[in-house]
Amino acid sequence: MTKADPGDARRHAPATLRNRAPILDVLRAVLPPSGLVLEIASGSGEHALHFAAALPALRWQPSDPDPQACASIAAWREAEGPANLCAPLALDASAPDTWPVRRADAMVCINMIHISPWAATLGLMEGAGRGLAEGAPLVLYGPYRREGVALAPGNAAFDADLKARDPRWGLRELETVADAARAQGLTLEPVVEMPANNLCVVFRRV
Repeated sequence: MTKADPGDARRHAPATLRNRAPILDVLRAVLPPSGLVLEIASGSGEHALHFAAALPALRWQPSDPDPQACASIAAWREAEGPANLCAPLALDASAPDTWPVRRADAMVCINMIHISPWAATLGLMEGAGRGLAEGAPLVLYGPYRREGVALAPGNAAFDADLKARDPRWGLRELETVADAARAQGLTLEPVVEMPANNLCVVFRRV
């Protein structure tokens, strides 16, 4: 992740330019027509900016535990954010009891599960189980391991790099993530194959 210049808080994650269009296609199909979308671990804020602009009937609430990420989101919002893009909130996925937003019409989480301790995934599922109404979606995006499916070489190298950086990180088994979701009243919908060996994984509150 890079910054445009030292005086600009906006961060740039090159992957967002490559994956935002296919992710948006999935969001258009599964998000409600209106309401509040809580995005967990918004990172640079570029996804939030793009999705809010493309989905003006939804209020988009970005969040992140990192103050520098929140500063980037706020800077993008100030520079070119649409009216339905809310100010970022400090939110730690692993501590759902402290979330500043308790209810949402949908939740989105992009590229967090593999770059965080397992406690963040468990907290995400608990928060979604509490905060989503019946039928509301939780949309995840990122690389996963899947039972019976060979791991692509690029994902295997990425997994090794993540674990070298922090042994608590790494690509998760989709089946294990689904079990954690199921324990919180979330059911898995058909998985959407995405470019570069990523997946969009949609859960619904039941």
